[in-house]
Amino acid sequence: MFENLQDRLGSILNGLTGRGALSESDVSAALREVRRALLEADVALDVVRSFTDRVREKAVGAEILKSIKPGQMVVKIVHDELIEMLGGEGVGVDLHAVAPVVIMMVGLQGSGKTTTTAKIAKRLTDREKKKVLMASLDTRRPAAQEQLRQLGVQTGVDTLPVIAGQSPTDIAARAVQAAKLGGHDVVILDTAGRTHIDEPLMVEMADIKKKSNPHEILLVADSLTGQDAVNLARNFDERVGITGLVLTRMDGDGRGGAALSMRAVTGKPIKLIGVGERMGELEEFHPRRIADRILGMGDIVSLVERAAENIDAEKAAAMAAKMAKGKFDLNDLADQLRQMQKMGGMGGIMSMMPGMAGMKDKMASAGLSDSLFGRQLAIISSMTKAERANPDILKHSRKKRIAAGSGTDAADINKLLKMHRQMADMMKMMGGKGKGGLMKQMMGGLAGKMGLGGLGAGMPDLSNIDPKQLEALQKQAEAAGLGKPGGGLPGLGGMSGGLPGLGGAKLPGLGGGFPGLPGLPKKK
Repeated sequence: MFENLQDRLGSILNGLTGRGALSESDVSAALREVRRALLEADVALDVVRSFTDRVREKAVGAEILKSIKPGQMVVKIVHDELIEMLGGEGVGVDLHAVAPVVIMMVGLQGSGKTTTTAKIAKRLTDREKKKVLMASLDTRRPAAQEQLRQLGVQTGVDTLPVIAGQSPTDIAARAVQAAKLGGHDVVILDTAGRTHIDEPLMVEMADIKKKSNPHEILLVADSLTGQDAVNLARNFDERVGITGLVLTRMDGDGRGGAALSMRAVTGKPIKLIGVGERMGELEEFHPRRIADRILGMGDIVSLVERAAENIDAEKAAAMAAKMAKGKFDLNDLADQLRQMQKMGGMGGIMSMMPGMAGMKDKMASAGLSDSLFGRQLAIISSMTKAERANPDILKHSRKKRIAAGSGTDAADINKLLKMHRQMADMMKMMGGKGKGGLMKQMMGGLAGKMGLGGLGAGMPDLSNIDPKQLEALQKQAEAAGLGKPGGGLPGLGGMSGGLPGLGGAKLPGLGGGFPGLPGLPKKK
């Protein structure tokens, strides 16, 4: 979503941090570029003007120009103002009311209201352990009520039975009554939308609000609509009174202007963001983390949270035990690739790693993409159990059969086997004897820098980390230099924020690039 803005701001601010001293004209020139970058990202003009004015006011003070690293001070000011523009602190869905808490979903047609309703219901059921009832008030769109019922079956959430001929206000009243009788904690009303804002829609929303007395009114907006989303939010807020925003399709290739403008224009917090099509792909909106991503500082906390949700703890423990013995077969490689796909693929992980903002293009040019991993999984799936456990038995005839079964060719299979051999060699090094193995040394170095003494003995159980610990982890990472532009990973020879083997120090045995992945230049 923010890739173009990230690239533009990154190059502007890097130009400032590289200088020993800054004049007012340097700051003004940089802010002109920042202003242009934000306008190109479709951020509202008054929001851009206010943002650059606040940054200029703080950045041309004597204490900035005379500080030891004025460029970094300007980056910090831009970062802080970006967080302020996005809303300061993250605000979640408020359930502090008498049960059943009514949540009313509003928005235009096609913005993803029904899917988002089911995502929120699943999130509240799984994370908050709430009993949720969903009700579709959309009597105009064909099969809208059936769509919500199907999503209810898929997520295991109760839905209100459909009675033909009822008006939206009657359905709302019946839903609240049914939730009281059924002992539900939350009832979510999925209202009808239109292709554009009109008077009948607003009257209907006001009637539903009057009848159901919702505690939360969440506006669902498509983040790809840019400036129009801001006008939409303003109109709904004036007529119905929204309490928060949910932005869908944040994984798309839009310019991000809606996300940056809506909070500043409406004063209403962005509470949740949709980051994918699957039911679990809904995240809380954290202004600080989004600002970190935009400025290329990574998002360690979200990466850890995503890992905790997607990585099977038992499988991870079994993998660690095998690694300690230096064993790594094709089944293990397939597990690694699947976990990477679950966590958003290579691009999704890179966008959250500190200093990795510019890596996507390099990786794409080297032929490293998520489609490559899909092909490699297809190849592994076409092998027998014996072949996956012992790749050395793969001779020409077997490779020919596997290629036919996976729709690939012998060259693809050879690349996969080469990648596996390199990774297996690395696993032996990591689990090897002497000084506790490379992995333990690396983790020990990281732990020492971050003040996590016993981390070298093994990774913590991510599934049990609470949000406060995650925030502490973020602060420790920043203190260790992981969350700063140009900050390398401690214990890895100061990679200057780059991947090993791509302009920085290399880890031994990695083929001069990402762990044994084919396509990158060989180590000479």
